[in-house]
Amino acid sequence: MAARWVLHFDMDAFFASVEQLTRPTLRGRPVLVGGLGGRGVVAGASYEARVFGARSAMPMHQARRLVGSGAVVLPPRGAVYSAASRRVFGAVRELVPVVETLSFDEAFGEPAELAGAGKDDVVAFAEELRARILAATGLVASVGAGAGKQTAKIASGLAKPDGVLVIAADEQEALLSHLPVRKLWGIGPVAGDRLARLGIDTIGQLAAMSDVEVVSVLGATLGPALHQLARGVDDRPVNPRAEAKQISAEHTLENDVTTLAALRREIERSCAGAVRRLERDGRGARTVVLKLKRSDMSILTRSATLPYATSDGALLLATAQRLALDPVEVGAIRLVGVGFSGLSTTVQFSLFPELDGDLAPPPGEQEQSAEPDDSPRPDTTGPTWRTGMDLRHPEFGHGWVQGAGHGVLSVRFETRTSGPGKMRSFQGDDPALQPADPIDSLDWPDLSEN
Repeated sequence: MAARWVLHFDMDAFFASVEQLTRPTLRGRPVLVGGLGGRGVVAGASYEARVFGARSAMPMHQARRLVGSGAVVLPPRGAVYSAASRRVFGAVRELVPVVETLSFDEAFGEPAELAGAGKDDVVAFAEELRARILAATGLVASVGAGAGKQTAKIASGLAKPDGVLVIAADEQEALLSHLPVRKLWGIGPVAGDRLARLGIDTIGQLAAMSDVEVVSVLGATLGPALHQLARGVDDRPVNPRAEAKQISAEHTLENDVTTLAALRREIERSCAGAVRRLERDGRGARTVVLKLKRSDMSILTRSATLPYATSDGALLLATAQRLALDPVEVGAIRLVGVGFSGLSTTVQFSLFPELDGDLAPPPGEQEQSAEPDDSPRPDTTGPTWRTGMDLRHPEFGHGWVQGAGHGVLSVRFETRTSGPGKMRSFQGDDPALQPADPIDSLDWPDLSEN
């Protein structure tokens, strides 16, 4: 068989890069995207912020402390990221028709024309792919290539930021064997800790273990698969992934829970797992489903539907918790699961996290789907402006709130094509300022086609 080449492309600091793309003033500045409340978490950090130690999934207050006063903190704009993602994949499919998406900013591809190609040809192909993405979107991708998915994904990570790394089959063992074992796709915190306690710190050390040792440490299902990957054996095909209709996580309890407080802890545990899967999927959910299996094996399910699709973990957890049933009333619980449905790439992120809990339907309103209503609604008090919101002015055009306080707004008027815009100050109740569609900041005339 001809030598196989799998590509993995991954957008660099996607959320923060889209913010810098559409708000040119932020280019070159440390940008943190995520929740602004006390429990906010970083969803994305620009490379200018990462040099200070900020990273995704870090508590926002910790990231702000690391970056310092120069940090620009913005709420996520899910609709903008989804639109940018569609354009990225449109550019990728012009060169690689069949892609296997992992999330809305990374994917695998196995171009037929690269079968048997030399390393230089693969490098040229990867650079062409990056150039097409950049030309179509203004965003930067890193690309890795190898004989299988595992090597390609590791290579793209090593290529970041803004680079290409191609690992030929005869280079694979020497390059990968000294990397930390946690670089291996599938080694999470639990498996990593188990291996570390045995002194297994590198991919090469894992590869050198016997089959029996691997099974005893990592289990009969996961162990052999990871052992093969560590040895460079990876023949998994690149296949387009059908979008899941539901994402969920559940676990069976060692001991039945008999109190509401204990049940709430288990709901939080299942919800955290489901949210992680939702984040990897790149979509948001409108409906939250709670599944409870009682000690007599009967199953109870309850659901609640939000006004819009979201990936906000705090809001999804609050909704799941409102669905809880007291074990004192329904009986002991042996299994707890949380699922999300009504999945959509059009995700709305709340600008008012302190009000999110009010969106979760109260007890008695479960099973009722609130249809989204995008029609304009009368607002006698005018909009409440917050940092990061998009707005429009009849004279100055599209802008965003760079600062708000004491009844005064600092607004930067700019889009992707404008270059750094001028900042102007307004009274917060100025009727000339109107909310704008965040997607307009992309300023892509053919956006409706993407």
